[in-house]
Amino acid sequence: MTIYSVFDPEFAEFGKVLTGYDTAELIDAMNAVEMPAEGVAYEPWIDSLEATGIFKELGDNAFGGMPIELGMCWGYNKALNCLEYHRNSEINIGATDFVLLLAKQEKIIDGKLDTKDVVAFKAPAGAIVEVYATSLHYAPCMVTDDGFRVAVVLPRNTNTDLEKGAEKDPEDKMLWARNKWLIAHPDASEAADGAYVGLVGENISI
Repeated sequence: MTIYSVFDPEFAEFGKVLTGYDTAELIDAMNAVEMPAEGVAYEPWIDSLEATGIFKELGDNAFGGMPIELGMCWGYNKALNCLEYHRNSEINIGATDFVLLLAKQEKIIDGKLDTKDVVAFKAPAGAIVEVYATSLHYAPCMVTDDGFRVAVVLPRNTNTDLEKGAEKDPEDKMLWARNKWLIAHPDASEAADGAYVGLVGENISI
């Protein structure tokens, strides 16, 4: 599988790299969080990360004054497993290099997405990567055996628990958490937990 850079022109339809922010304080705070023993951890917000100066700057500028959350996805991962999307962009900032596996929302046909339409992009530590709302994504993949640490910036309360109501539209079957629509590969643990299974083809591993 070809792995592009987020600075390559191929990334333009999936997102963009923001400039003008200082990420050093945030990276120090991220590195102070203990790595999980195995697998992947995720917290929608972490107090020590939200105490850094970039938290207010991203809310005021990158999210246009909206209330945001600054959390982290970190641990050990090489596989696609699932794809998700939100009604808004997501910003990722790595304390380590990392790889994003992305696909376009319009590639979902009749509730299915073929993993051959997934594209890989590597981001260097410190880069501020905006992933557009129409770009499906999930847990980053690590570049080294030391794992990955990636800050995740989203509107407040995204990815928190949601009591689902009656389904109105076929898309509703993918609704997994607040502002989170999820499509699982049949091999993923999320599928066993009841997530909508809609990825067909290989469960890509980097």
